[in-house]
Amino acid sequence: MTDWAIYKPLLTALALPPVPFILLTLVGARLILPRRGLGYLFVLLGLTGLWFSSTQVTAVWLQQFVLKPPEALRGEALERLEQAGRGANNGRKSTRAGVVAGAAPQAAIMVLGAGREPISYEYGVSDLTAPAAQRLRYGVWLSRRTGLPLGASGGIGWAQVGGNPGPAEAEVAARIADQVYGVPMKWVEPHSSDTRGNAALTVAMLAQQGVAEVVVVTEAYHMRRAHRAFVEAMQTAAVAHPEWPVIKVTDAPMGFWRRTERPGLDWLPSAEGMARVHLALKEWLGWVVGS
Repeated sequence: MTDWAIYKPLLTALALPPVPFILLTLVGARLILPRRGLGYLFVLLGLTGLWFSSTQVTAVWLQQFVLKPPEALRGEALERLEQAGRGANNGRKSTRAGVVAGAAPQAAIMVLGAGREPISYEYGVSDLTAPAAQRLRYGVWLSRRTGLPLGASGGIGWAQVGGNPGPAEAEVAARIADQVYGVPMKWVEPHSSDTRGNAALTVAMLAQQGVAEVVVVTEAYHMRRAHRAFVEAMQTAAVAHPEWPVIKVTDAPMGFWRRTERPGLDWLPSAEGMARVHLALKEWLGWVVGS
């Protein structure tokens, strides 16, 4: 990754709402005196953009029709993973009995990072952000449900490069999984800074251990881009290391956005709506530029 990646958070913030609509409104206000009609049009467009970029209805629409996440992992797909988990557990029992030695897990559940706090004032140690904690909770549930081993991928994000680094996000997730949920992590990938890094380093780590399938846990809005990154990482690895196994990528999206119980409120601006629209447009931008 080149040095320009350090500026990704700044460039993204400038390119996404509310900044463009604020600028459009300011330009319109400046044009009102010399060109009244055009000035009022710009102001109207800017305010309309600010309104709809802050609503839950826009966020849900972007998720459903622009980002197009896959369905939640359930039904036959979940049953297949449960069977794989039972097979892996039986293999481990055979290993203890001396029948099978060195058998690699059939599949790995990998939770992708979503940010961490270098220091939490409540706990006195580093902690996960709320989205990262939700991903970890679902990954733990999925690991318990299927019996498949758990891992995490995430280092220091580009927005935190140059600050007080502290432990990598995957290391924080591993500590929380063990201390809070009582689930030890089998894999910790602590060096990636973005989705492509998650994919490349995770694929290399798992392939070298003979893992045949990776179950990728991330939010629904992020799932499609994460899937593409893992598939492309696998294709690159297959060319560079033909001796590695071809890893199957299985999506495990969570955190789907839904309309509220009072649909009228979805059309009103809210802090949650603004945050989700920002995330959706950031994800779309990442998809377009291939990040």
